Amino acid sequence: MSTFSELGVPRGIADVLARRGVTAPFPIQSATIADAMAGRDLCGRAPTGSGKTIAFSVPLATRAGKGAPGRPRALVLVPTRELAAQVAEELRPLAEQCRRTVATFYGGTPIGKDMGRLRRGVDIVVACPGRLADLVQRGNVNLGDVEMVVVDEADRMADMGFLPEVRRLLDKTSPDRQTLLFSATLDGDVDVLIRRYQRNPARHELAAPTTDLGDVRHLFWRAEASDRVRIAGDIIRAVAPAIVFTRTKHSADRVARQLQRSGVAAVAIHSNRTQSQRTRALKEFTAGRVATLVATDIAARGIHVDDVGVVVHFDLPATGKDYVHRSGRTGRAGATGLVVSLVPPDKTGDARGLQRSLKMPSGVEAVELAHLTGSYRPAPTPHQAAERPGGRPGNRGGKSRKPNQRRRNSGRTAARR
Repeated sequence: MSTFSELGVPRGIADVLARRGVTAPFPIQSATIADAMAGRDLCGRAPTGSGKTIAFSVPLATRAGKGAPGRPRALVLVPTRELAAQVAEELRPLAEQCRRTVATFYGGTPIGKDMGRLRRGVDIVVACPGRLADLVQRGNVNLGDVEMVVVDEADRMADMGFLPEVRRLLDKTSPDRQTLLFSATLDGDVDVLIRRYQRNPARHELAAPTTDLGDVRHLFWRAEASDRVRIAGDIIRAVAPAIVFTRTKHSADRVARQLQRSGVAAVAIHSNRTQSQRTRALKEFTAGRVATLVATDIAARGIHVDDVGVVVHFDLPATGKDYVHRSGRTGRAGATGLVVSLVPPDKTGDARGLQRSLKMPSGVEAVELAHLTGSYRPAPTPHQAAERPGGRPGNRGGKSRKPNQRRRNSGRTAARR
């Protein structure tokens, strides 16, 4: 189906989306919205950046009932604070069109404010499992009237050890609820959720579509450990905005400081930062006031930022799955992208192991900056243009841009979430 109206989306909701530049549904939206609007349980498998948030926000806004004080009618469970805030931002305009309220609940914020909002009444709750469980235990919220549940990033929930709490929360909702589950994978622990909490769900599994996930080039760059900050700075100056991933919180802080000293505007984000610090860092990055976000893996799945020019693996990820999650921050919804892994000599074996696990061509090369900016483009070798995990080879380098300059992609930016 080619339009939201053909999917059964009310005209008012379609108009809100159109005002934000979202006029044509992405594949995951075309596949799932009609079933969700019809009240069916469903599980959707699709890569990050494919439009899952709109896919469940439209039926949520349309179908959610009116909540009473302390008794919401719809619930969205997400693994991280940042994702909760971003889902609410995406959902709220649609809910307001249907005269429904949305509120977020997660750790690191005053729980007294949460209690006050619940006393006044909230229709749709977007929450992290830990804070919501705390509010349930305190008696501030009763989930018995919840008739519509979304579990977003279910595989990430499993990775972070949240599934026992998720199950306890789902057990407190209405037994007749509609349950929508979205995940990058639907096996293992996620399949347990599907079998236990869904009734004959519609199942939609989308591979990474080459037409909408852009053109991403993957490079494994040989670099001495002591030279990584300089190389990362050069890469960022050539292809900003950037997200730089480190393995530890201490490294994220240190690399951010070193980049700042080299003249690159950078902020760090990780779990030891206060919620206000994390929110401020993300806001400065998305607003273009800083060129670089230096992050631990908390940002690999929990943060959805459009128009990231390059992802730099300052420290190699622990697993192929982590590599895919981190790398998914760039090349979203039709944009070009670049992923660079900085590989010290003693980590060459780890890099080759990653490449084998992801079925990428093997090799670690020294790379010239000209290869990144597009001013020099030889025919890429297998070592220089690794096949994109789950997709086609990415052979185009990132476009030369001034730091903080954002790309625009046919008015469809908002649909990536």
